[in-house]
Amino acid sequence: MPTSLTPAEAWERLRSGNERFVQGTPQHPDQDAARRATLGYRQHPFAVIFGCADSRVAAEIIFDQGLGDMFVVRTAGHVLDTTVIGSIEYGLDVLGTPLIVVLGHDHCGAVEAASDALRTGQIPTGFVRAIVDRVIPSIVRLDGPGARSTIPEPAVLGREHVRHTVHMLHDYSASLSRAVAEGRCAIVGAEYDLVEAKIRVIDAVGDIDY
Repeated sequence: MPTSLTPAEAWERLRSGNERFVQGTPQHPDQDAARRATLGYRQHPFAVIFGCADSRVAAEIIFDQGLGDMFVVRTAGHVLDTTVIGSIEYGLDVLGTPLIVVLGHDHCGAVEAASDALRTGQIPTGFVRAIVDRVIPSIVRLDGPGARSTIPEPAVLGREHVRHTVHMLHDYSASLSRAVAEGRCAIVGAEYDLVEAKIRVIDAVGDIDY
């Protein structure tokens, strides 16, 4: 059955799972043969996770969740394009998830590359440039165009990139903005600490009672 969780209840489930992971007491739920059998023809995840493709930020592990619990979309630097937004809308409109999480992390290579590009004027080659080009608007939004000498440290920029992505999703997607307005969904921006393994809320649109 589709989840009956509210956005706040879905966030609490993720928060509790992350706390178990931090404490070293994960339960590894929903990973046995019986769970696989129930998912053969349908899925009803309770959250969409839109995160960075970084190998150190595996969503099911850091939130201590299992098969069918989360609908995960990942790109380097959690950069948006139309297919990403479409995938997230699929999670909301088709699968009925009440929660969207934009998951960044510290020491993000994409954010650091965008920061370096603005400071030095050196742009990465190939299609890596497309990633940097989509991170830079978060930085420009924070400091204003041409402010290379005053660009904050990547740690600050990473959090701003998460915040910017949350509001881009809400503003660009009529489906998401409508669901938030109706209380059916919330969008949370969070940052994962690679060493501490803890999730911290950066911003939220909708009610998650954090």
